[in-house]
Amino acid sequence: MAHSLQTNSGEQVLSSWRVWLLALRPKTLPAAAAGVVTGTALALHDGVFRPLPALATLIAALLLQIGSNLANDVYDYERGADAGERLGPIRVTQAGLLTPAQVKTGMVVVFALAAILGLYLASVAGWVLIGIGAAAILAAILYTAGPFPMGYYGLGDLFVFIFFGLAAVVGTYYVQAGSASPQAWWMALPIGWLIVDILVVNNLRDIPTDRAAGKRTLAVRLGERGTRIEYAALMAGSYLLLPVLAIRGVLPWTVMLAWLSSPVAGSALRTVLRQRGRPLNAALARTAQTALLYSLLFLVGMMLA
Repeated sequence: MAHSLQTNSGEQVLSSWRVWLLALRPKTLPAAAAGVVTGTALALHDGVFRPLPALATLIAALLLQIGSNLANDVYDYERGADAGERLGPIRVTQAGLLTPAQVKTGMVVVFALAAILGLYLASVAGWVLIGIGAAAILAAILYTAGPFPMGYYGLGDLFVFIFFGLAAVVGTYYVQAGSASPQAWWMALPIGWLIVDILVVNNLRDIPTDRAAGKRTLAVRLGERGTRIEYAALMAGSYLLLPVLAIRGVLPWTVMLAWLSSPVAGSALRTVLRQRGRPLNAALARTAQTALLYSLLFLVGMMLA
């Protein structure tokens, strides 16, 4: 791919876009969308849906995910965590497709766009959104950068749950309703757990290389067996919480439509329990698909209610 950059100008533009597409890691974007879809589903049900703030929140969430991907790409490379025997998808900095300076510039541009949308959302729902957005950007960078990179000390799972679960679902509802409902807080749990599972698969696959690089993720600390138990527990909890909430009258029974995503979840779970190394890339993609499908079916269920 790098050689194709030196052909004619038309091919150069196409190849550059392909390289940047690799850097953005589009397969991870369902993780960012799931929380926004869920928060919007609750807003629709409660009659407080606002299309422009909902759209702005979705785009901002996608930008934050992309910015986090770029930050991880370049800072993992600079710390030596991306070795030549990497089992996951291509990292553009490590592969020499983009320079660290280029990736950092892209990261700054993406986070700047997210900040602009954050200003709009703050004008709609209050300036508390500025603090949440700034914390999200800072956390995305500090996940792999700075003197205490959270991902290197086993805090990545907590970081993902807070920002892609709690902040995404509750924040999406808040910018539309002007307040946070109990239902939004409850639904932040299963969405957060599903998205944490994406990281769990990633870190399970990378246990050997992360351990060698001194990256003490929670998976490295728990070991393969403990990490598989964590994955299964989070996946099961995401589905079992729905009937509990329906029985207690917190949510309507139609939200059980989200269970239609369970075959995809089951496929991912089987791979996680039986495989190691490169085959886990397929489980990672299916876990992300599970999170998005779960949220979309939850949206349909809330609309039917």
